[in-house]
Amino acid sequence: MPFAAETHTPPEPMQRALALAEAAVGLTEPNPRVGCVLVASDGQWIGEGHTQTVGSAHAEVMALRDAEAKGLAVRGATAYVTLEPCSHHGRTPPCCDALVAAGIARVVIAAGDPNPAVNGRGNARLRAAGIQVDFADDAAATASRELNIGFFSRMQRARPWVRMKIAASLDGRTALDNGVSQWITGESARHDGHAWRKRASALLTGSGTVLADNPRLDVRGHTIARQPLRIVADSRLTTPADARLFEAASPLLFVAAEPDAERRQALQNRGAEILVCPNGSNQVDLDALMSELTRRELNEIHVEAGARLNAALLQAGWVDELLIYQAPMLIGAGRSMAALGPLTALAQAQRFAFHRVDLVGEDLRLMLRRRPAD
Repeated sequence: MPFAAETHTPPEPMQRALALAEAAVGLTEPNPRVGCVLVASDGQWIGEGHTQTVGSAHAEVMALRDAEAKGLAVRGATAYVTLEPCSHHGRTPPCCDALVAAGIARVVIAAGDPNPAVNGRGNARLRAAGIQVDFADDAAATASRELNIGFFSRMQRARPWVRMKIAASLDGRTALDNGVSQWITGESARHDGHAWRKRASALLTGSGTVLADNPRLDVRGHTIARQPLRIVADSRLTTPADARLFEAASPLLFVAAEPDAERRQALQNRGAEILVCPNGSNQVDLDALMSELTRRELNEIHVEAGARLNAALLQAGWVDELLIYQAPMLIGAGRSMAALGPLTALAQAQRFAFHRVDLVGEDLRLMLRRRPAD
């Protein structure tokens, strides 16, 4: 049940293309999630596909291959694509060239590609070849951008989209005073939380959470082609080498400020990568970390951390979105969402706007996004 009013749904072929793009979640990093549907001039749907793993075929090529495998002609057809077809040689040849060579007559695009190497050039390349190019409605454009919010962020703002997930009681407590937090929210909310982990390029937590909860920090309960990178902000590398983090097969990055040589070697022996970026106060430099994650082409960062790291990320302005699962219980004394400290004026408060409110099992899922500066 969206908090805002429902928008109109896109035309049927574009709806299918968007569904295909959603099926590419957890597969295409660092590329965007794109779907494509081919419709013949007589209205028959003749091919479809979505972008594959990096270095493999994009959505348009997959749809053309699908039609070819069925023995169906594509010349004169319309391609419904959720993102502007690429026009440059990257890890794969340009999709524009494939559409032109196939004899596609018309391309309907949900959203332009924010990549400076593509933005507008794909449309121009298609039109220069005599192909009619149209844009779908605002609903399709919004859906495509939402599916690729991290890709858009990295291309347009030179930074990943940072989502902070928190499970809390009605009175904003994430754990009892003694640290017990399993489980504040129900099974449905926990399963849903793993779906958001699946979306992420990387999962970020702090050493306090690792020492207190000993998590694996991987995606479970969902089919996934690749596990996200797991990142632990651990200034002094206090994570033990037998932590459950090492039970999962996905890559593991520790970010340190004052790495002890012996501890560093012990973690490296378990296959972890160590990144040293101090801020001058014996803590991890979060700005330097985010710059490095952008350099590594990471689109969405999913934070599941404790109150201290949450507060540091919020105060540094890195959190774009809050994903809060709120359980219908009151805890009273306990641990807070973020250790922000006392304010002297409401104007100093971290301000967000509600984007969606949904019921997940017996818990509320609140999605909020940071308000632009006044």
